[in-house]
Amino acid sequence: MTSTIELVSPVDGRVYAERQAVDAEQLEQALAAAAIAQAKWKRRPLNERAAFCSAAVDAMLAMKDQIVPELAWQMGRPVRFGAGELRGFEERARHMIAIAPQALAAVEPAPISGFRRRINREPLGTVLVVAPWNYPYLTAVNTVIPALMAGNAVILKHASQTLLVGERFAEAFRRANLPEGVFQNLLLDHAQTAAIIASARVQQVNFTGSVDAGKAMESAASGRFLGMGLELGGKDPAYVRADANLEHAVENLVDGSFFNSGQSCCAVERIYVDQSIYSAFVERFVQLTRQYVLGNPLDEATTLGPLVTPGAAFFVRGQIAEAVAQGAKALIDPQAFTADVPGSAYLAPQVLVDVTHQMSVMRDESFGPVVGIMPVASDDEAIAWMNDSEFGLSASIWTRDLAAAEHLGDAIDTGTVFMNRCDYLDPALAWTGVKNSGRGVTLSRLGYEHLTRAKSFHLRHEI
Repeated sequence: MTSTIELVSPVDGRVYAERQAVDAEQLEQALAAAAIAQAKWKRRPLNERAAFCSAAVDAMLAMKDQIVPELAWQMGRPVRFGAGELRGFEERARHMIAIAPQALAAVEPAPISGFRRRINREPLGTVLVVAPWNYPYLTAVNTVIPALMAGNAVILKHASQTLLVGERFAEAFRRANLPEGVFQNLLLDHAQTAAIIASARVQQVNFTGSVDAGKAMESAASGRFLGMGLELGGKDPAYVRADANLEHAVENLVDGSFFNSGQSCCAVERIYVDQSIYSAFVERFVQLTRQYVLGNPLDEATTLGPLVTPGAAFFVRGQIAEAVAQGAKALIDPQAFTADVPGSAYLAPQVLVDVTHQMSVMRDESFGPVVGIMPVASDDEAIAWMNDSEFGLSASIWTRDLAAAEHLGDAIDTGTVFMNRCDYLDPALAWTGVKNSGRGVTLSRLGYEHLTRAKSFHLRHEI
């Protein structure tokens, strides 16, 4: 018996789409088809794989007019920003296609007379991609395209909140005439996902989501010796030094805190500011935050949409209330945002000062439009607070001093160090995390190393 999966829109709380999860027979057929298709796909020349993947990217971009409003209905992203995700999708996909020949090339040690030696990069087999709803195209493409380029088959399990995104991926590859079975989009419930991981029928799992869900993935994979790529969120800090360009820092940190309603694994959730410019920074930060327009994401005037569910908004409201009860001061009046209705998914942005690391809002991932700001007296104090976290995905330093940024970056426990920017993935750089932000790498040449295995050739041809 198959289960019914409903996609409830955060726009109005109604069911926007409804689908049936695959049944046991369909799941078995999909896994078998992936194995058969991959055996042929890996033998295709790399330039042919690139042609299929490039055609799929073109096909996805051709669906932009349908995709942008769909995103708003599915997860609340304002339509004025929807095309930006497709631009990022294209940037990452094109980059990973372009670097594949170099990334997948054989490694040849220094020659030795009478021997031929090399290390080939072999595909793993079938890669399961479990993608989240918050950046549904960007997070999925990080693995889907390079996995296919490396010669793997791919099964995509997308979040039920953005199940139409998985269907768009399938349609793009259908239009690209990708051989049947090489890419499959499956609508799975949690039990089925765990069963696939435990079955030993997939050789790599790349997951983006919560720490608890990541633990469940590892538990399902126990004893199977699978590759596991886990991106599990963050509580990303920013440090604004006294020599920073104040206007630039404020503008970019407001955006880094509240874009996508703060629903980003690398959103800025806590800010430390040199005490000499703290008051000026906070004043400008609040002024700019008040300019957001909270409302229906299908309205072109809206700059801040709803959170993905009323429950997500309830959690963030609770963090704010708890912080205020513990002595924090909230600088934004929610009543100035008429769409902010308690119990709904619509939540005004909030800026908190007088915060401490005893408060949940400075420790636990919020995944919503709230940020705490603290003054610091020195670089050492800033670094101590930045590292006082169970997470380590990205961190940003705002300064005019490149040497200082590099020195401070060395001291931060994080996967990515930014200087004078934040909340961005450069496809030429490894996207990775430390501590509870997960493990593994996507993007860059290093991302290909996690989607292939080494195979050494030691050939003695003179005897």
